[in-house]
Amino acid sequence: MIRAGIITVSDKGSRGEREDLSGKEIMRLLAGIGIQVETTAIIPDEADRIKATLIDFADHKQLDLIITTGGTGVSPRDLTPDATLKVIEREVPGMAEAMRRASAAITPHAMISRAVVGIRGNSLIVNLPGSPKSVRENLAVILPAIPHAVEKIKGDESECAQ
Repeated sequence: MIRAGIITVSDKGSRGEREDLSGKEIMRLLAGIGIQVETTAIIPDEADRIKATLIDFADHKQLDLIITTGGTGVSPRDLTPDATLKVIEREVPGMAEAMRRASAAITPHAMISRAVVGIRGNSLIVNLPGSPKSVRENLAVILPAIPHAVEKIKGDESECAQ
């Protein structure tokens, strides 16, 4: 069983000025492949808060999968990838590249996504954009690979090519 958490990075969402539709969409999509979300957080676009929440979810809650939504673009307040890079131990660039490639077929704005995917301890951390539509489009690309990635991160030594 994969234990997951969702972190919504949004100034307005953290102040209660905007409903978290992206987090709900992530929950729905994960449930579709049997992943239960154990915990969620809605935090402001502040690097220290993002880092602290990622560390809490990975190190203390020991979640297998942590998905962030929001803050992946190029505006001055888009700090999620920067904070993620400071807490991960290894990147998984293929997943981020696959999301950008698929999204670029839909919109040229995908080129300005700075989303990253990486590993901290036994947790896979995935940055997603902040809109429900973008969440659907990006998560659909990597969803089939997530269970296998989590198994490998947790130490599964079985052969991949069978």
